[in-house]
Amino acid sequence: MRNVTETVKQLIIINILFFIGTQIVGDGAYKMLAMYFPENSGFQYWQVITHMFMHGGYMHIFFNMFALYSFGSALESIWGSKKFLFFYISCGLGAALLHTGINYYYFSEGINTLVSNGFAKAEVLQLLNEGKINTQWQEIMTVSQFQDFTSAYLGTVVGASGAIYGVIVAFAFMFPNAELALMFIPVPIKAKYFVPGLVLVDLYLGISGQSIFGGGGIAHFAHVGGALFGFLIMWYWKKNQFNDNRWN
Repeated sequence: MRNVTETVKQLIIINILFFIGTQIVGDGAYKMLAMYFPENSGFQYWQVITHMFMHGGYMHIFFNMFALYSFGSALESIWGSKKFLFFYISCGLGAALLHTGINYYYFSEGINTLVSNGFAKAEVLQLLNEGKINTQWQEIMTVSQFQDFTSAYLGTVVGASGAIYGVIVAFAFMFPNAELALMFIPVPIKAKYFVPGLVLVDLYLGISGQSIFGGGGIAHFAHVGGALFGFLIMWYWKKNQFNDNRWN
């Protein structure tokens, strides 16, 4: 197996420490470090970074850290630690940006519907900040609009998945013909085919609101955002023949 590189190792350690610490401290740590919608009273500026090191469960952190080890070490061994860390954090921020932007759309659509039907915006926000809803909202909105509106405001986002998607995209850029074998796909698939397919599936699930595994709570647009920023950075570096020496 490939040796883990130094920055990847440190990122894995930090994620594990955050996860264990959250399990010990409980909801207080989660509320402080997970990222809330910016209009939510629970939002703090540091959450833009700290949410990348938080995870919602054992399988969540396992798959993210396994992917970071599998793909990140290959990239860091070529780029070096500074360039890799810059790329990783940038993709995580890009994921948060797109996720938040989509939530702003859902929130604005919902609040405009309520205001146009006689509800005062201040009263709506007061209820939401108390963790409450008015059942009359459901009579005005469609089911999906109501769910998108409330989850956008009340939900939180955690996980390194956005940054990981950027790393996977970069891996496909660097090693397009590498064959990826996954547990649920018996036939190896080249990275240049697998990675775009993976992102398209996330995009479809994000738009449709569906889930392959029948559950919710997956920030599909954060995945797409991380992949998009990873692609843009890689495209820019390739186009401009990025000078690796500036990272040394």
